[in-house]
Amino acid sequence: MKTKREDIRNVAIIAHVDHGKTTLVDELLKQSGVFRDNQEVAERVMDSNDLERERGITILSKNTAVTYKNTKINIIDTPGHADFGGEVERVLKMVNGVILVVDAFEGAMPQTRFVLQKALELKLPVIVCINKIDRPEARCAEVIDEVLELFLDLDADDEQLDCPFVYASAKEGIASLDPEVKGTDMSPLFETIIDYIPAPEGDPEAGTQVLISTIDYNEYVGRIGVGKVDNGKVAVNQEVMIVNHHEPDKQRKVKISKLYEFDGLNKVEVKEANIGSIVAISGIQDIHIGDTLCSLENPEPIPFQKISEPTISMNFIVNDSPLAGQEGKYVTSRHLRDRLFKELNTDVSLRVEETDTTEAFKVSGRGELHLSVLIENMRREGYEFAVSKAEVIYHEDERGKKTEPMELCYVDVPDEFSGTVIEKLSQRKGELKNMGAGAGGYTRLEFSIPSRGLIGYRGEFLTDTKGNGIINTIFDGYGPYKGDIQYRKQGSLIAYEAGEAITYGLYNAQERGTLFIGPGEKVYSGMIVGQNGKTEDIELNVCKKKQLTNTRSSSADEALRLTPPKVLSLEQALEFIDTDELLEVTPQSLRIRKKILDPMLRKRAAIKAAQA
Repeated sequence: MKTKREDIRNVAIIAHVDHGKTTLVDELLKQSGVFRDNQEVAERVMDSNDLERERGITILSKNTAVTYKNTKINIIDTPGHADFGGEVERVLKMVNGVILVVDAFEGAMPQTRFVLQKALELKLPVIVCINKIDRPEARCAEVIDEVLELFLDLDADDEQLDCPFVYASAKEGIASLDPEVKGTDMSPLFETIIDYIPAPEGDPEAGTQVLISTIDYNEYVGRIGVGKVDNGKVAVNQEVMIVNHHEPDKQRKVKISKLYEFDGLNKVEVKEANIGSIVAISGIQDIHIGDTLCSLENPEPIPFQKISEPTISMNFIVNDSPLAGQEGKYVTSRHLRDRLFKELNTDVSLRVEETDTTEAFKVSGRGELHLSVLIENMRREGYEFAVSKAEVIYHEDERGKKTEPMELCYVDVPDEFSGTVIEKLSQRKGELKNMGAGAGGYTRLEFSIPSRGLIGYRGEFLTDTKGNGIINTIFDGYGPYKGDIQYRKQGSLIAYEAGEAITYGLYNAQERGTLFIGPGEKVYSGMIVGQNGKTEDIELNVCKKKQLTNTRSSSADEALRLTPPKVLSLEQALEFIDTDELLEVTPQSLRIRKKILDPMLRKRAAIKAAQA
């Protein structure tokens, strides 16, 4: 007999990147009295990872809970980037409704569409929260129309279309049900959640059923499964069966050693939990997303959508450059292997495969951002390794034809740059699907483009639009192979000998192109020190000293003016490298190098490749 549990609401906050989800959760926590009056609270308290705080993005979904008028509201903050879309799809199985946050100026963006589509497919009720209404350029009325059009586009039913709208400024901590009336606190949003999001329901008398939707990992207790109690109840020391909808053969008896519920930002130990509760369970080794914990008498798995497959891969290789092992703490293939396989504990969209050699591992993910976040985390932990250029993962269709991942790409650019962007994306096999006028002198372009056409494009895009363009992409399934794409028009400037870069050598080298290094930096033969203005690679000696004679003094070097080097960030370096190059990553440095360091062997390999 199904019953509702009225004292709980489970809700996820979904939105396009940077529309204010995490800041909104901050305010809900503050105003529900989670923090003491005198407690110092960091901004975006839910973004607990260093990288999330620096980049201002959410990478992992997080659970929290607040209590409002005796009702416990479990809130899940989800990522907005398409690369972490796998996180969003899963957590929606835990909730009974969603809050869709939309920026009052930017309106409905590609990821808004993606997350809303997932919520509507699961028949979840939606509360629309128009955020950032305090922005001077806010355009509430138009954005409401855009959101309603999006609902219609996605075939929402009448009930879903009749959703409540809340107007908020998460930054100021206010919400209102009327765009013309300024709110005083967040209570209108709390009230709307309690009135509109249905209470969880299940059969308290039935056998236990808990679907694991996310995995947390802790050095002390190992893997922690997080999920919602769908039926029955779950208790400490209870014996349960692990089963999985996609793996009918999987059946394992395990014991629950610890059980937690969420309260504010903390996990609180509980003895048992009933239907509708979101719980964290530790003590079960090898627990995976999609597993259902059931009572032993009736092990019935809960259906669960398969996690999206990765579309991009790169090789992580043990660093073998002449400067290897000087800056990193973990440098061996065993260190690299253990760290990559440990990442699989928490990141379900990632795949790690062994290759023919023990020195390299093939790592596949959802996009360049997904993989660059892993690289940056490993670098900070003291790992040293090299990575190859990101390449897309090809499939074959039923007829044996080669297919490749495609993306829908939405570009907002100032009108005067739209021609350049269309030309560049067309060269990269992009197909212009739609073009319209955006807000404030901007053009909105919509392309269908192969994923590999976007590898290495973002940096060029920012240059072409003078930093004013916005580009958003979303995976759009596999399509027929579109033919070869030339990635990079410019060649590399390659150091010819090992040593330390000297002003005199760099001064002569800078005439050939843009330098990536300054004087005093260590270089080795085969290391890339800059970008050539022309298409071919050039070898240079940047360690060259001036021959000193009676009439030439060393102090004359001081008169040589060097252009400041272009220091590449991790993303820029990953975009820059070509297929015959590697990026050497250490805790302190990023160096680009040729795969084959020896100039003679490199020439031979190039001749062989040309003959093939």
